[in-house]
Amino acid sequence: MAVEKSIDEINAKIKSGKVVVMTAEEVIPLVKEKGVRRAAAEVDVVTTGTFGIMCSSGAYFNFGHTKPRMRMHKVWLNDVAAYAGIAAVDAFIGAAEVPDNDPLNSVHPGEFRYGGGHVIHDLVARKPVRLRATSYGTDCYPRREINTTITIDDLNQAVLFNPRNAYQNYNVAVNLSDKTIYTYLGVLKPHLANANYSTAGQLSPLLKDPYFRTIGIGTKIFLGGGIGYVAWQGTQHCPSMTTLPDGGKLPEGGTLAVIGDLKQMRPEWLIGASLLGYGASLTVGLGVPIPVLNEEVMYWASLSDEELYAPVIDYGIAYPAGNPEPLGYVSYAQLKSGSITIEGKEIPTAPVASYSRAQQIARILKRWIQQEGFLLSKPVELLPSIGEAPALKTLQEK
Repeated sequence: MAVEKSIDEINAKIKSGKVVVMTAEEVIPLVKEKGVRRAAAEVDVVTTGTFGIMCSSGAYFNFGHTKPRMRMHKVWLNDVAAYAGIAAVDAFIGAAEVPDNDPLNSVHPGEFRYGGGHVIHDLVARKPVRLRATSYGTDCYPRREINTTITIDDLNQAVLFNPRNAYQNYNVAVNLSDKTIYTYLGVLKPHLANANYSTAGQLSPLLKDPYFRTIGIGTKIFLGGGIGYVAWQGTQHCPSMTTLPDGGKLPEGGTLAVIGDLKQMRPEWLIGASLLGYGASLTVGLGVPIPVLNEEVMYWASLSDEELYAPVIDYGIAYPAGNPEPLGYVSYAQLKSGSITIEGKEIPTAPVASYSRAQQIARILKRWIQQEGFLLSKPVELLPSIGEAPALKTLQEK
């Protein structure tokens, strides 16, 4: 008999203390032992996690009115510009923004760039931040300048809003050129000397629900150490699915726009990043609970690092040219082994995201559901998907 559950039924189990929750890591051996159907009947929620650099992140604030009132035209937080073309005392700061005097074109050992991601971290850490603003002055907003120190608790609202997070399946970056290059995936040495990757593999949220059967607008998530929500499809959201000749799965292109109250987040899950030769960003902790509504959901949630693949892209020549044809595909098990083979050459691999922190997020989300009454939310609308998923019988035969 086919397994069918609803989010309401799962929430009733959460309230009664009878819910069964497993991390995406834990559910893999269970499915191998008992099969998809029995595992889907036993498990109600699968938790996921990722902790990596997510440049398309930021926060908006309402500073409260000054006396006399001021329409803040230009705003800086710790000398990092925030966009103030919203309203009198509202502003948005992007994680990748850097100070006006930042040496963007310099590359040297030990270079550190303080940017928008660091401002967000400092605010969440309850550190004092310098607010500077200027204005042209109006009859209703006559004040022209302010220079003061604030903390996050001085703000009326502080909201994390990230237009593109949790990228479904990111590139493995290599460099075929003759020179060392500096990218958002780290330093890449010439002639295929190293390979960097970012996705968490078998714990990564959008690899566990590639057809977006459970994730949509309003889905409640772990975001930055607090509770957040999926607000919309992320920018560049264009999901696809390829089954490789050896049966490996290559889901790609899905992204999430997410939102949450910055005041209840934690600094260890939102950390400013400085990337040598590239710029500033924000490392974000994000986890999504996957309700096991049926066997199809369980099948995808139980795929392992051996079954999930990523594309290998040359960032030295193909990527900047706008034609990043893959050099090949490698499994996350191969990536995590420490080396891959591309064009006959064995290349050392290194993650630029933390798998151990992703494990922590999945475990925290599991605890929240089991012990702290974290209820799942029904999406108001599911996100655009690839289309119809293959029949479960066909999937299991591959």
